[in-house]
Amino acid sequence: MIVIVDYKMGNLGSIKNMLKKIGVSSLISADPEQIAKASKIILPGVGSFDRAMENINKLNLKKVLDEAVLINKTPILGICLGMQIMTNGSQEGNQAGLSWIDGECIKFKSKNLRIPHMGWNYIKIEDKNSMTLELNNRSKFYFVHSYFVSLKDKRNLLFSTQYEIEFCSAFHYKNIFGVQFHPEKSHKFGMQFLTNFINF
Repeated sequence: MIVIVDYKMGNLGSIKNMLKKIGVSSLISADPEQIAKASKIILPGVGSFDRAMENINKLNLKKVLDEAVLINKTPILGICLGMQIMTNGSQEGNQAGLSWIDGECIKFKSKNLRIPHMGWNYIKIEDKNSMTLELNNRSKFYFVHSYFVSLKDKRNLLFSTQYEIEFCSAFHYKNIFGVQFHPEKSHKFGMQFLTNFINF
């Protein structure tokens, strides 16, 4: 069963509906037992870094997520804020992240471009693997964010995207995947990416 983690911070219904469109059933849950039994986990997120980590700690989800991801190697996909909280921390706040990926969230700084980065943008595939099937450098995804992940190890970079600077729009490390864009809002390309994750 695919479990979408409900820590009160994401577009849960949109993700569930997009999974349904590609023929995949899923469960929205904050129940540690359901998360522990999941075949795959999706960690969504919209909002502030500190609030996200406070909610995860308040709901006692960190331990079960750590065990699922780090010990049982359950494939997990972090979306937008869900990607960012997989890192060590963020310039946005003071809370420690989940620290599954060695990196930090940095705020966009630009006098020329609108912040947040909002709308459709292309990805550049940095590492071809099963997650990039049927995708290419003309694939477009939908973004809404003011912070981006700066990776310590560039070998974890899956996609990059240009927005004045080139930033990490997706990373991967073993069973851990994070995307800055919203696949649930990205039509055919989002459906393809989610299909690749389900088949991972």
